Amino acid sequence: MNYRQLGHSGLLVSELCLGAMSFGKQGYWEVVGGLGDAEAQRLIDMALDAGINFFDTADVYSYGQSEEILGRALKARRHEVVLATKVRGRMSPEINDVGLSRHHLIRSCETSLQRLGTDYIDLYIVHSFDFVTPLEETLSTLNDLVRQGKVRYLGCSNFAAWQLMKALALAEKHHWEKFVSLQALYSLVARDVETELVPLCQDQRLGLTPWSPLAGGFLTGKFRRGEKGPADARRSKEQHNFIQVDEDKGFRILDEVQRIAQARGVSVAQVALNYLLRKPAVSAVLVGATKPEQLQDNLKATSWTLEEAEVKALDAVSQPGRPYPHWMLDYTRMDRMSSRMM
Repeated sequence: MNYRQLGHSGLLVSELCLGAMSFGKQGYWEVVGGLGDAEAQRLIDMALDAGINFFDTADVYSYGQSEEILGRALKARRHEVVLATKVRGRMSPEINDVGLSRHHLIRSCETSLQRLGTDYIDLYIVHSFDFVTPLEETLSTLNDLVRQGKVRYLGCSNFAAWQLMKALALAEKHHWEKFVSLQALYSLVARDVETELVPLCQDQRLGLTPWSPLAGGFLTGKFRRGEKGPADARRSKEQHNFIQVDEDKGFRILDEVQRIAQARGVSVAQVALNYLLRKPAVSAVLVGATKPEQLQDNLKATSWTLEEAEVKALDAVSQPGRPYPHWMLDYTRMDRMSSRMM
């Protein structure tokens, strides 16, 4: 296993991070994985043996069950790992049991610590932007949690570029702790982050940790044109298929991924993961599994490296459109790189 710096922090994390969304079986999350203690422990032991030191969960995953299962499984080796959890989602019908208010953050942090069976959270991630709570309230409270020793580093997830940059600027202005990482949707079939968020992460030295790198199973090779796909695949369950994929383009991308996978003698999933590990700003790629063989295959993605020509071929077939003003900025950039008159 290789290790990388998490953004501008002094923390080193494994290139793969094991996500625990499949742990627990309550509500919406039951069909995502529904894993109990024994199944989760097996996956975690495999990850630890392979050198993974980075684990990710959220309070909203099975409404606390994921945190409890992960906490029990890591208890004996807690000091060896970087443990991340997230906050923002609704945890009960109580009107204020959601969001990034001071009220909800403090309460959620305390309960996450209890469920995880630890007295500190290595990386506390706000799960999405809160359009109700002022950013100053959120950031000052997060800063307090770091100062109290309950949290060591801060991250965010599912932020727009303007929201993230505003948060970083406010933190700098008030001398509060800054986010060190961004967890964002990123895969061969979802490269939107490259327009603004990746350049922002590079400029501000944030570590990017892609979630759903296999697009809910689309980039595993399980799916075929005109077919629904395996019944047990998350993408086959309509209520959980919220990751949108342009299937015409997606299958063209898959054709190229399969060509590379076959030539190298590796799986389709490994190619998709390896591709993200070659991209700028990426600190670690989140992987999830419900079966040991899935995790075992994902782990192999760090044992080899795509060649530059292969990356370029995948770049070309998966190239996203450039929204305005970015195509205009690309055009006007040319007069700064040459003395030729436009």
